[in-house]
Amino acid sequence: MKRYIWNLLIAVDQFFNALFFGDPDETMSSRMGKHVAKNDCPFCNLVCKFLNFFEKDHCVKSIENDEGKPM
Repeated sequence: MKRYIWNLLIAVDQFFNALFFGDPDETMSSRMGKHVAKNDCPFCNLVCKFLNFFEKDHCVKSIENDEGKPM
């Protein structure tokens, strides 16, 4: 059951990324992590700082280099 809920959360994350014109197979965390690495999105920096309260370096750890636009 735990794995099922985790998979649903990932699916919702990917849905919102696609909704905002991103790759439908990439998560928002991955997309924002790429922007944080380039330091070109103040909003992404803010969201990722918030997510760091739950997991240190969440956005950077979530980067999927094989999905979405390359870094």
